[in-house]
Amino acid sequence: MYQALYRKWRPATFADVVGQKHITDTLRAQLKAGHLSHAYLFTGTRGTGKTTCAKILARAVNCTNLQNGDPCGTCPACRGIADGSILDVVEIDAASNNGVDNIRDIRDETRYTPATVSKRVYIIDEVHMLSQGAFNALLKTLEEPPSHVLFILATTEINKVPATILSRCQRFDFRRIAPHDIQRRLQEIAEAEHIPLTDSGAAMIARMADGALRDALSLLDRTAAGSTGSIDEEAVASSVGILAGDSAIDLMRSVLQDDLPRAIALLGESYTAGRELGAVLDQLLGLIRDMLLVQTGRGDVSGMLSPAYSPKTVQKLAQEVPASRLIAYAGILQETLTRMPHAANRRIEAELCMVRLCQLRADDFDTLSGRIDALEEKVKHGVKVIAAAPAAQKPAQPDDEDRPPLPDDADAPMDEEESRPAARNKPKAKPQKLESGPMWIKVMQEVRGKIPMSTYAQLTFVKGIFHENTLMLICDDGFTHDLCSKNEVRGAIAQAAQTVTGQQMRVTVLEESQVSELSTKANPIDQIIKRAQELDIQCDVTD
Repeated sequence: MYQALYRKWRPATFADVVGQKHITDTLRAQLKAGHLSHAYLFTGTRGTGKTTCAKILARAVNCTNLQNGDPCGTCPACRGIADGSILDVVEIDAASNNGVDNIRDIRDETRYTPATVSKRVYIIDEVHMLSQGAFNALLKTLEEPPSHVLFILATTEINKVPATILSRCQRFDFRRIAPHDIQRRLQEIAEAEHIPLTDSGAAMIARMADGALRDALSLLDRTAAGSTGSIDEEAVASSVGILAGDSAIDLMRSVLQDDLPRAIALLGESYTAGRELGAVLDQLLGLIRDMLLVQTGRGDVSGMLSPAYSPKTVQKLAQEVPASRLIAYAGILQETLTRMPHAANRRIEAELCMVRLCQLRADDFDTLSGRIDALEEKVKHGVKVIAAAPAAQKPAQPDDEDRPPLPDDADAPMDEEESRPAARNKPKAKPQKLESGPMWIKVMQEVRGKIPMSTYAQLTFVKGIFHENTLMLICDDGFTHDLCSKNEVRGAIAQAAQTVTGQQMRVTVLEESQVSELSTKANPIDQIIKRAQELDIQCDVTD
């Protein structure tokens, strides 16, 4: 009968355990010196070797021929414990045996000496699942057990184990296994099992295992069963249902370039290929994590990056991208992944996530400095502005001296028939939409650091319009108007404007409502707008 790889290749000695040298060395030293504790507590995430080390320790304490602290595997005790014929080593699943009566049975059994070995060993797995009454029943026995009894407790949730239990055990914390250690072990097992595993495939499985060697072996087993050729990155991605490394890089590039159609198309290809969209977004989040490490890390961070991508590729992606933007991406992806399991249509949820990623808004940034960084990035790469309406498109209006003379009775009221066409043909004045020009952006750059950061952040919502030697600040609300009207703020802005333009500038602060009132008067083209268009000001004039 076929046996799963993680069972077939379970370590038989401490020397075979991967990634837990700080624990195995201590246990071997205790075994060689004969300084064993009466109770051990192994804690850590899944698949890191807790139960494996517990079984090795159970054999080692009863082995009659220790080999440098490791069980020999050939003596009657080692063979009997391995095949289950010796009943003095008991493994209990606390998830299904969590009652008081189960612990009382153990307490009663500890009175009797073992039949065939030197120590009776109780391995209680997932010990945090015991009830409060069961923990209380275990306390006294765990504190002062008979000399022939050894308790080994294992748990993945140490926070649920009472402090009274913790204080009676010698605790060992199992770490997540490093990806390079998992990759090396996978390649050793694949070579022994004649599985054509490539380096890229092993690296991808190691990254997906998240520090659990057992999960890595299960993924290798699954991929090998469904693959007819070599197991490379593409084969692993197809088996698990995620993007291959190059596809994830392409999707990230589309997001960074705000290429929404391309991002949606790549997401659609993943959906058609049967990949889990939640896993695709999670993979994108992992890539952003690597980019953040490259952006913010000091020194060489290549050892902390995911093995699925080369450090050069991640560094190239992270160039020219501020950390605040990557943090905003991560926040959007985490929100989407939280909603994804409950979404009625996961594809639409993932596509909406792509829309948010490609069209970041101000409220997507968690700090004011992040919004400022986003503004600076737009300034650096060029701000998209609306060109001023060409003067040729404006309706020509004759001067007063060129108009034909009015009849003597021009001031008399017109009758109803004559007044209707005039009223119908008369254009209605509409408010003018003002947009800041490049000169204001330069002033913003110049004034930064000379006023408080909170005030500077509020200035990002102000429109700056230049007219001759006057800089008009158009504010959206009264709060911003009052803030910009302060003498120290106006003085700093005036000084920055003088530095940019080379001439002394006067600063005038207006509210948006005041400008709207001016633009809706009888004259459809306000004098301010007319003169602004003659200068380097970008205005969107609506007809």
